[in-house]
Formats: sequence, structure tokens, C-alpha cells
Amino acid sequence: MSHSYRLIVSCPDRVGIVSRVSSFIAAQGGSITEASQHSDLETGRFFMRYEVRADTVGITYREFSDAFTPIAEAFDMDWAMTDSQDKPRVVILVSREDHCLTDLLHRWRNDELDCDIVGVVSNHTNMRPLAEWHGIPFHHVPVEAHHKAPAFAEVERLIDDMRADCIVLARYMQILPPELCARYAGRVINIHHSFLPSFAGAKPYHQAYERGVKLIGATCHYVTQELDAGPIIEQGVHRVSHCHTPRDLVRFGRDVEKNVLARGLRWHLEDRVIVHDNKTVVFA
Repeated sequence: MSHSYRLIVSCPDRVGIVSRVSSFIAAQGGSITEASQHSDLETGRFFMRYEVRADTVGITYREFSDAFTPIAEAFDMDWAMTDSQDKPRVVILVSREDHCLTDLLHRWRNDELDCDIVGVVSNHTNMRPLAEWHGIPFHHVPVEAHHKAPAFAEVERLIDDMRADCIVLARYMQILPPELCARYAGRVINIHHSFLPSFAGAKPYHQAYERGVKLIGATCHYVTQELDAGPIIEQGVHRVSHCHTPRDLVRFGRDVEKNVLARGLRWHLEDRVIVHDNKTVVFA
């Protein structure tokens, strides 16, 4: 992946934003390699993502970021600038099912995910050989059903020690405590084995079977304090019929889950997701 600076902006919509930002980049000698904008006519909000070739900018990254600050203030922007060479540090949480973890590690080894996976944490030991085969530290943190606080305190300590930028729940079948969700808001990504908001909670494929649906799906979303209700990043579906059993639905669903999670995580790592209220703008 080429070295670039990414500028991500959310602000009240008004005339002149694109012109002012583009002129600023041009004044620094910057070459824009990707530009995405969206105006939300319902809310009057404007969203922008630019990628700029780092080797064309005539000043340092810090100087480039600092020089943009007056423009951001003038347009009342919520904004961030990132350097693509600063790879996010990712920690993956998982329970017994391995399909999502296996897929993510395979993509990571093949350079499809631009990040450093710095650890795998699980409440079971099943995934230790898989993680260690990939050279990734594995941490077993069992969770007692009626006394979960010590386990989550240890999980939080591990996340801090590994200096995680992003936490991925790859079928981690535990509900994170509200305090942890709040602390890492916008940085915890979950895959839910259902096409949310339908069939939230446990055994969604069995719920779908009982309802007689013709489409099942999976949802990649940010974790919030409200269960299965965070901003949605990506979703996928698979068609089913009356001939399929709950076991078939689970099998189909696994394929959807791993693909949806991989896409959602990749877009997050590439700064393609902007959260506003409880919705997302995704420049995929």
C-alpha cells in the first residue's frame, strides 16, 4: 500500500468546503489520489475523506496537520488526519468458533488487512494453537458466569498493555461491560450473526428459522453500551428457503459473517467509516 495521508472530515454543510480543502492541499504540493464527499440533505451535514500522496507534500506530516487546523476551525469541523504508515494495533477477542478468527488471520498474513494484530484474547483455550501458529500472543481469560468483573478487568488490562487501537469481537460470546464499551467507543467492532436490527441476542439463526425468513444475514457494527444497537458498518445476506434447517442457516451464516467482518474491519482500518449520531457514512 502506497504511503499516504488521510484527511477525514465531518462538519455542517456550506458552500466552499471542497474548494478550501482542495486549495490547501494543492498549496502544499499534495497530489489527491482519492476523494470522497457526501452531503446529508436531511441533517445538513457534510462528510469528506481525502487521500494525499505523502511524497508530494512539501512539509512534514505534523506541519501538514497543524497547517490544516485553522481551516478546520473556520468550518467547525470534526476531523482527523492519519498517516497510512502508522499501522493500527488490533486485538481480537474470540470464544469457541474459529471461522471469523481464521479468516482474519489468513487475510492479515496475505496483507489484505493493513494493521498489526498484536494479540488474541479468549475465554477458552481452543484458539491457542491457531494464534501461536501465526506468531501472535494468545491470552486465556476464563469468564465465570456469575462473577465476570475480574475477567473483564483482566481483558481491559491486556488491551491496555498491548496498546490496542482497535478491538475486534470475532464471535466473542460475552457481553462487554458498559464502562469498557464507553472507554473504547468507536474502536470496538463486533460481528453479529443476524441482519440487525432483527433477531438481536442469542441464537438468531434459530429465531430466523422459526420466523420462516427467506434471507439471513450478518451485521458488522461498532459496540456501544446498548446491546447489538451500535452504528452499523456493513451487512450481508444469504437466501434461504423452507427446505433449509437451522443447521443449514448456521452454515450459510458463517460464510456471510466472516466476509462481512473482514470488509467492515478493512474499511475501519483505512479510515473509510465516519460515525455521526448512531449511523455511519462509509466511503468504501
